[in-house]
Amino acid sequence: MANVLSTSRYKNVKVDLTTTTATTFYTCPPLMTTFVSSILVSEDTGNADTITVTITNGSSVFSVFKVKAVGANGTVELLTSDLILVSGDILKVTAATANRLHVIASLVEVPKTTTA
Repeated sequence: MANVLSTSRYKNVKVDLTTTTATTFYTCPPLMTTFVSSILVSEDTGNADTITVTITNGSSVFSVFKVKAVGANGTVELLTSDLILVSGDILKVTAATANRLHVIASLVEVPKTTTA
């Protein structure tokens, strides 16, 4: 069996929230588990704003952050520990106001292993 670390994929995912609708930020690929180690939100217009973060899977929607404040010209780290996503989980972000927030996540995709 291949070394899991050698088959893992390290990524940064980025989005500029130009609308106030829920934006798909990241989707966990099939046969993978994703460890999200950081979600940074930066406000770049000098106006405080808020962000909402959810995980959806099928028709189920789970709130991760509900109307989280981000100060004017500030940056907020949303996570204090890893957020784990499984195949099919969709991470969505929603800004209260368009064209103010940038979101960057650092994550690792790890293939699911099976035992015989």
